[in-house]
Amino acid sequence: MSPPRVRVLYGSETGNAEGVAHDVAAAAQGRGIEASVSMLDDAAPGELGGWVLVVTATTGDGDMPYNADRFWRALAAETAPRLDGVVFSVLGLGDSGYFQFCQAAHDLDARFEELGGRRLRPLRTCDFEYQADADRWTIEILDALAGPAQTTERAEAAEEPGRHRPHEAAVLRSRRLSGTGSLKEVRHVELSLAGGGMAYQAGDSIGILPSNDPALVEHLLAHLGASGHEDVSGRSLREALGNAYEISRSSRELVEEIGRRAEDDDLVSLLAGNDRRALHEFLWARDVLDLLRLATRPPLIADELLGLLRPLAHRSYSIASSPLVSPGQVDLTVATLRYRAQGRDRGGVCSTHLADRITEGDTAAVVLEPNELFRCPTDDGAAMIMVGPGTGVAPFRAFLHERRVRGAPGAHWLFFGGRHRRCDFLYGDELTAMQRDGHLDRLDLAFSRDQPEKIYVQTRMREQGKRLYAWLADGAHFYVCGDAEDMAGDVDLALLEIVAEHGGMSRDEAADYVAGLKRDRRYLRDVY
Repeated sequence: MSPPRVRVLYGSETGNAEGVAHDVAAAAQGRGIEASVSMLDDAAPGELGGWVLVVTATTGDGDMPYNADRFWRALAAETAPRLDGVVFSVLGLGDSGYFQFCQAAHDLDARFEELGGRRLRPLRTCDFEYQADADRWTIEILDALAGPAQTTERAEAAEEPGRHRPHEAAVLRSRRLSGTGSLKEVRHVELSLAGGGMAYQAGDSIGILPSNDPALVEHLLAHLGASGHEDVSGRSLREALGNAYEISRSSRELVEEIGRRAEDDDLVSLLAGNDRRALHEFLWARDVLDLLRLATRPPLIADELLGLLRPLAHRSYSIASSPLVSPGQVDLTVATLRYRAQGRDRGGVCSTHLADRITEGDTAAVVLEPNELFRCPTDDGAAMIMVGPGTGVAPFRAFLHERRVRGAPGAHWLFFGGRHRRCDFLYGDELTAMQRDGHLDRLDLAFSRDQPEKIYVQTRMREQGKRLYAWLADGAHFYVCGDAEDMAGDVDLALLEIVAEHGGMSRDEAADYVAGLKRDRRYLRDVY
């Protein structure tokens, strides 16, 4: 009997799901199973048959990744074909700190079943540190398809680390980029990779392992009635709260426990999560201390609290440098989040860590996060259109440096935006110099508050729609980096409208054209 053929489909925003999909296919081939890999948008529900494995991330408010959205719309439609001949399994990658944890995977798994597909194995969801769970899922799938492998092979696959060990990177430089009067404190940070064995590429990200705000730690200790010297697995409670646990963002488990201990009926109903959007808005500006103050029957004690907190996770930043220019260091562009809520000053955990708690000469614990889905074109002659408002300009600075050193003849076009040119034009001197010397062929700026009407990058895109479409028709690659919640969707809509108008296409034809850009990896995103 011939071994089965497996089709591995992925939906990925940052490259993690794609990487797992390729790992699954390679492991299948190692067992003698023929396997192919493609993004979900390359597939159509009607052509599926046999064994189908799906690996997907979740983005936005529980949405599909951008290279899986078209497939999902076809699958979710009332006219979707039956999948009676499909045997499937779904693996979801996500972050349990969000209430839409692995929602895209849940949706796909349920819809495959509704349409008649048969599960090979139940849905598996993986939290932020996903690799070990993904390895175990892969082994279970392959055992079901081809029979158990040798015990040693199973153990090695399950134990293989998914991320580099943290490296203590020296802070070489930290300076403010945004000018006086800016509502945003944006910093340029340079970190040394010397001795870390990290070889990065333009388009990759760096994860920073932060510490928590010491003031919040002290507030928590006071609320718990603790001295901070209590032992927690060989470290003090103060150190554990400062360096080991998430205390600025509440876990689902903590929210649910607070809901069981709250006395107000409306609050109990809200924390139950039946209205996810209302709960998300409620939790956005509330940290663990805010939640603890709502638990009155009885209040949580320290040991109970620690069991409900998530491990302190690293935060990811797009690298703003090229290894061809800076092989031993990475540059980061970091917006420091500061705000006031519930009568207390707050801040982003990692951005304030970089701005306030470490300085030049200190070290930061970092991990490299490769992103194979966000690279310069392999063809140096290909043109690049880059849309990166605010800190979204970071990887495009890296790309421009990279292509200069490579002597790439391809044209470059950057759309950059901020509130005010005088204080929010990040790397403005560099970018205008590149424009003057011809390395940056076009630089379109959108400063939203410098005139009565608000102008954004998508405004400038529409103004230049005819030229933009001509670049795409000539083979240009299109890139977006920045805010996923609003900007990325607005840019995507603007692109669709530009293609329809200037390409003389219907909306459906324009959607097919944009889907082709994604399929050919000429439309790439790094959004957060």
